[in-house]
Amino acid sequence: MLQKNSIYSIKIEDLGHAGEGVGKIEGFTVFVDGGIPGDYLKIKLKTLKKNYGIGRIIEILQPSNDRVTPICPLANTCGGCQIMQMDYEAQLDIKRKRVKDILERIGKIQTTVHPTIGMDNPYEYRNKAQFPVGKIKGQAILGFYKKGSHEIVATEHCHIQSPINKEIIQVMKEYIKNYDISVYDEKTGKGILRHVVTKVGFTTGEVMVVLVTNGRNLPYKKALIEILEKSVDGLKSVVQNINDRNTNVILGKENTTLYGEDKIVDYIGELKFNISPQSFFQVNPVQTKKLYEKTLEYAGLTGEENVFDIYCGIGSISLFLAKKAKKVVGVEVVEAAINDAEENARINHIYNTEFYAGKAEEVIPKLYEKGLTADVVVVDPPRKGCEEVVLETIVKMEPKRIVYVSCNPASLARDLAYMEEKGYSTVEVQPVDMFPHGSHVECIALLQREIM
Repeated sequence: MLQKNSIYSIKIEDLGHAGEGVGKIEGFTVFVDGGIPGDYLKIKLKTLKKNYGIGRIIEILQPSNDRVTPICPLANTCGGCQIMQMDYEAQLDIKRKRVKDILERIGKIQTTVHPTIGMDNPYEYRNKAQFPVGKIKGQAILGFYKKGSHEIVATEHCHIQSPINKEIIQVMKEYIKNYDISVYDEKTGKGILRHVVTKVGFTTGEVMVVLVTNGRNLPYKKALIEILEKSVDGLKSVVQNINDRNTNVILGKENTTLYGEDKIVDYIGELKFNISPQSFFQVNPVQTKKLYEKTLEYAGLTGEENVFDIYCGIGSISLFLAKKAKKVVGVEVVEAAINDAEENARINHIYNTEFYAGKAEEVIPKLYEKGLTADVVVVDPPRKGCEEVVLETIVKMEPKRIVYVSCNPASLARDLAYMEEKGYSTVEVQPVDMFPHGSHVECIALLQREIM
């Protein structure tokens, strides 16, 4: 019988969905943050539930052959990178294994799962950062939240973010100190500066700095802009975002442009995108291009097909498809994203797209009832996967191919199982590593309609 707060030895056999090590003690499953497969650890059993326990590493008795020293000294403290202590090739292997295991266990799907598409340089790949602002002993800090908390871990340089953030962090710390700027306190709801959000165009080099404030007052704005302009190469935009609500949501709804433009520009392949403070844009542009190219390959377009892009966001996949399709119809619940999609189609001179704002489970059946069908369907749903009515309507359309872009292998497995029951076969699945050193894995599945 295991005892809470007792010391045990454990061999880590797998990774959990959040990147924690998984092993067994006397047949009982225990999760260990920071453990990786192959580690032999001494742990303290901190939590003991009916079906599992949670342990904390006391000592690494024998490290895994895949264990490496993280490039970042905060890797075991900050919540941003869960598996930086694992060799990158091993990260890619275990992400493929996780996808394959989940498809087989949840969906009973037996198909080819290709090796994960990784990065040549799995660092400095993120084009967006969100830094909460705080103070410790009167000194300003910017950083990321500690795992499982809202305690800020002070960060000078993040190894997965654009290097320009180092200069922005330094400028903001000096501004807070020199002008005695108050920072937001979640407990009291008081203080001015809440977050600093940065966006970087990796192709263009354009930089946006978003200052999230608790109300409209931001003292010494002119001085701050002058410092940012001198210190930040490529500065194109400084925006004040007002968020005076007691919420964990970072951005409010109101923006005021303090300097430059209200947006920056970046490219994915040949396609141009305007990026505003609220715009959703994939955070890893290098891997996004690979993801979209694989999606286009699976769609198998000849120029004669009508395509539905369901959960289309700002239309980035839609525009890739439109270059090879007869027509693309995009559907997205967020109206602002549809506005962005229409704008992105316009600036790229793409005119064979049509976008609808609304819930996919409501819009797709209505379009089908009006006689709109698709030869190829692309879906890129949120983590919960597709609503069943969406899948039902797709089946009624009888598209030749379905390309399913997924950020959650579990909901992917469930939805693929449904489609296989309805006469589609899962041809293959391609994992793509959008977040090196994190536990997340994106994947693309190709389904084809079986000829009866």
